[in-house]
Amino acid sequence: MKAQKLFSYVRRAVSDYNMIKNGDKIAVGISGGKDSLTLLYALNGLRRFYPEKFDIVALTVDLGFEIQNFDTIEQFCKDMNVEYHVIKTEIADIVFENRKETAPCSLCAKMRKGALNETAKKLGCNKIAYAHHCDDMIETMFLSLIYEGRFHCFSPVTYLDRMGLTVIRPLMYTPEADVIGFSRKYELPIAKNPCPVDGHTKREYVKNLVRQLNKENPGCKERFFRALLNGSFTLPENN
Repeated sequence: MKAQKLFSYVRRAVSDYNMIKNGDKIAVGISGGKDSLTLLYALNGLRRFYPEKFDIVALTVDLGFEIQNFDTIEQFCKDMNVEYHVIKTEIADIVFENRKETAPCSLCAKMRKGALNETAKKLGCNKIAYAHHCDDMIETMFLSLIYEGRFHCFSPVTYLDRMGLTVIRPLMYTPEADVIGFSRKYELPIAKNPCPVDGHTKREYVKNLVRQLNKENPGCKERFFRALLNGSFTLPENN
């Protein structure tokens, strides 16, 4: 996928759901994976021609595994003239050593988001951009159906009233296959996820399930996504 196509996906999402307003300062959560780096590239490109003027700052939550190197990401941000901060935490120790969680993803995600939100507020950001693409949305719907018994997915725009922050998801129209192609074409500096349960989660199971369903029923993944959109996401008043 070329940059022009990525910008088209992102601009459509931003426009359809009124994600960005003039004067916004947006924290972009950078895990080091293909999705978040693609999002950062997209928003940096978008701010050069989008009619609403906005700033971005890149934030990485260091979980404390001590084996993940962020130097290449720092250089990536520097090359784009994007402010970059690494948030040091002890989340890995808390989740895997102290609590010894058998299903660690929920607690880890909650603590990660907490650290990200707090730093974003300190830096004067009013919005946070997450790198969820359309495959993530489909998988979240299936996770909810299978394990919670409800038809549910996160919204493209979510207002966190306790923090006074708005979460936006500008990659919502972008297929994961295109993200993979983009990250390879532009040689994004991916920092491998050091989490010991990476690739062994319920989400990974659902990802494989959706892939198999789409293989047996070509085009069904796009129909799943259309069903989600027809669920009428609503925008919070404070976004």
